[in-house]
Amino acid sequence: MPDPVKSPHPFLSRFYSRPEEREEFVRGLFDETAAHYDRINSIFSFGTGRWYRRRMLKRAGLRPGQKMLDVAVGTGLVAREAVAITGAENVIGLDMSPGMLQQCRRLLPIQLVQGDAMALPFADKSMDFLSMGYALRHVADLHKTFSSYHRVLKPGGKVLILEISRAESRLMQKLLFLYLGQVVPFLSGMAASRASRRLMDYYWDTIDHCVPYQDIMTAMKDAGFHDVRCEVSCGIFRAYMGRA
Repeated sequence: MPDPVKSPHPFLSRFYSRPEEREEFVRGLFDETAAHYDRINSIFSFGTGRWYRRRMLKRAGLRPGQKMLDVAVGTGLVAREAVAITGAENVIGLDMSPGMLQQCRRLLPIQLVQGDAMALPFADKSMDFLSMGYALRHVADLHKTFSSYHRVLKPGGKVLILEISRAESRLMQKLLFLYLGQVVPFLSGMAASRASRRLMDYYWDTIDHCVPYQDIMTAMKDAGFHDVRCEVSCGIFRAYMGRA
């Protein structure tokens, strides 16, 4: 049987003093940085922007006319590529951060809902496709998250989760630390705000301490997903895919 709780990373005491404070900390951090998030993203994206997100959506099986839920929609970076494929009327964005939803509402004409990835406020078997872009490290429990995803997908529905992971090469990991762990937080603080620097510090720590990709795939399978696979780009960008 799966562990009662499977966190994507351990307790990070430099950011919050108790595990139960994690959700409030993360929501507040994204609320504070929502207005600057697209600018920050352009700093750390390594050029894997719109073309990569749209390519992965298509590879995972998103087709015109399908109803899609984008979890942790943020400012809509994944959702806007989904709109180009399946149409704005078929895309729903969900996020825990009111600040992020406010920014997304200014940019995209899609339905937006505030909610928790671990308890999606949608009917069983109501979605054809579900995506999550670079936010899996911010959930509290992988088992609950993937079970919630599986519940709302129709039989045969597809899931795509985009993430950044530790590099398998030791040299690449050192370079990643220098860039994402040092340069990006500094530039984010200079180009955006002090909270943006703190967000990127947190972002790096969640990458550096994230569970191995095999654990994420196992959690997906435990939740009932089939044909689970993981595609890697540049040694660090991972696209997890599966079928309900």
